[in-house]
Amino acid sequence: MSRVVSHRIPRNLAVLLAVACAVSLVAVTALWRPWVGEAPTSRADAGSAGSAGVVAGLELPENPRVLVFGDSWTYGSAATSPDEGYAYVLADLLGGETIVDGVRGSGYLKTGLDGGTFVERAQELDPALSPDLVIVQGSINDRKLGSAGYADAVATVWDTIASIYPNAAIVILGPAPQVLPVERATARIDNDLAQLAAERGWPYISPVQEAWITPANYSWVIDTSATGRDHPTSAGHAYLAERVAEALATFRVDAPAQ
Repeated sequence: MSRVVSHRIPRNLAVLLAVACAVSLVAVTALWRPWVGEAPTSRADAGSAGSAGVVAGLELPENPRVLVFGDSWTYGSAATSPDEGYAYVLADLLGGETIVDGVRGSGYLKTGLDGGTFVERAQELDPALSPDLVIVQGSINDRKLGSAGYADAVATVWDTIASIYPNAAIVILGPAPQVLPVERATARIDNDLAQLAAERGWPYISPVQEAWITPANYSWVIDTSATGRDHPTSAGHAYLAERVAEALATFRVDAPAQ
């Protein structure tokens, strides 16, 4: 069964202030690209990657209801408690509510530890959730399964979500690297998702190409211990939530009321 939790939390000021300071470090390493030569399509280039041409602008109400669908990173793995995961923290940053549906080990093709594949889980989503925005995150869990059937599985998941929530905007959040340098298979997944999203004119966010995780911040963003298993720390989750919120803002054509 998927772990679906609706959450609205106060901002953890200590963690987020630390993250805000650390974000400045990212600019220093913004040009770090270990996967040069196979870089996926960026948000800026997405329009030219597929037949859709132009990525649709994102319109959200002042207090959006957001469904975040993904893997263990969405679940909140390695945070001090799962509700410190990026998907939960995102609620406060967007001034709304997040409905978190994260399953550890799950991917478009890979069956999760606590639930099925993305395909199976998408088919079980509750239409009554009625989100304003759906964020589909991940997944690095597919990286060992090859490309056979991958595009079909992605299309099935995206078509299913779009049919269940016809009034919701959909944003695709690609996989983030759990190790450095970025694995070739992770870069392939990121590129495939970027191309497929571009063909639909859907917003795509690439933590890989935009270098969210670099040698400068890896040590505090990722928990490499036996229990953390290369998932984000609580501070890492807060940082990722900030980056997701910033990325969403670049797509928005509406301005939240002040």
